[in-house]
Amino acid sequence: MAVQSNAHAARTGDNWFLKTVAFLSLLSGWTAAALIVASVFITCQMIFVRFVLNQSTIWQTEAVVYMMIAATMLGLPYVQRLRGHVNVDLIPLALPLKARKLLFYVTMSLSILVMGIMGFYAFEYWHIAWERNWRSDTVWGVRLWIPYLALPIGFALFILQLIADTVAVAIGVDKPFGIGEVS
Repeated sequence: MAVQSNAHAARTGDNWFLKTVAFLSLLSGWTAAALIVASVFITCQMIFVRFVLNQSTIWQTEAVVYMMIAATMLGLPYVQRLRGHVNVDLIPLALPLKARKLLFYVTMSLSILVMGIMGFYAFEYWHIAWERNWRSDTVWGVRLWIPYLALPIGFALFILQLIADTVAVAIGVDKPFGIGEVS
């Protein structure tokens, strides 16, 4: 994750809900960063074991894959909070403020709906893995509900950040798409 100034981050004002969601998004971002750092160390350890000690590895590749997926999912709300996702603002910039607000609410509503659907199926997938005690087909045999848990948690936190962004605009703490009056 790139270090970015908070100048473009979603605003919270004095609203306790927005501050709580911002804290959860920050915590999620730190967790994602820690998972990436840990996966780098595990990869280095794996290379050492395989090529220096000339031994086989059992769990490292699988752990790194799961950690990178978890980092991606848990990084979603943090990147949304920083407005770091790909953003094409040509249309919002061309619209007057009222139309921009309408476009913002439509965009956020559709985003929340789509992420809600994906979150529902992610939770269902995790629950099936937990209920049926699925294990990976590797020597390590990790219980799959553990790495799959990052999917519903990531989507839930992302949805929460999208809702917070919508609330921030609705109560006037932030501007739609982070864009104020255009001259």
